[in-house]
Amino acid sequence: MVHGFTTRDGGVSTGSLASLNLALRAGERPEALAENLRRATAALSPTLSVEGVALLHQVHGAEVVEVRQGGGPLAPIAEADAAWTAAPGVVLGVRVADCAPVLLAAPGGVAVAHAGWRGVAAGVVARTVAALCAGTGATPDAVIAVVGPCISVDAFEVGDEVVAGLAATGLDPAVFARPGPRGRPMVDLAEVVLRQLAQAGVVHATAVRRCTVGDAAFWSHRRDGEGAGRFAGLIARVPS
Repeated sequence: MVHGFTTRDGGVSTGSLASLNLALRAGERPEALAENLRRATAALSPTLSVEGVALLHQVHGAEVVEVRQGGGPLAPIAEADAAWTAAPGVVLGVRVADCAPVLLAAPGGVAVAHAGWRGVAAGVVARTVAALCAGTGATPDAVIAVVGPCISVDAFEVGDEVVAGLAATGLDPAVFARPGPRGRPMVDLAEVVLRQLAQAGVVHATAVRRCTVGDAAFWSHRRDGEGAGRFAGLIARVPS
């Protein structure tokens, strides 16, 4: 199994999307996106092909799909926010620019989840763990998970409805939210995901504590607005 998180560097995109943008944003050339994903895939392992990449059209929901073959760099395979596969050579990808990219591995399979607050409130984390375990026969305590770079508590000012939505999953707001300098709640999204992984029975989980808003190495919608590119979390079982 190989996995990784990309940054904004090392690609061929130009202008405001320079240089390693991984989504077909306004102004992006399809050929540049394809080359960027080829480079990202090769960085994971030289045995992997960009044609094995399986990307999702993410909609901030909780749908989990099984993937048996990649769709390539330009064709999302499904409208969903999480996926799992047991197939060697399939590169699962989740694309983000402040939401949390979640990568999971178990004996016999790997999975990804796009964890924005709406998807998290809808149960995407637990549903991804359940799908991976059901598909591979693994138990949750055999799953290893990592939460990638995302917006940090210091940058994630939200409305009360966000705290209420996350609290409805069974978490005490005291463990993930605090008052901000303007009196509005500040939410620790990575902490919410880690807590939900624990609720699902995952005991081996960690988070990459790098803030996408404050760290210019990553794309950030909150910092850069609608023109922001996307970075990705990628994971694959390497063909034997």
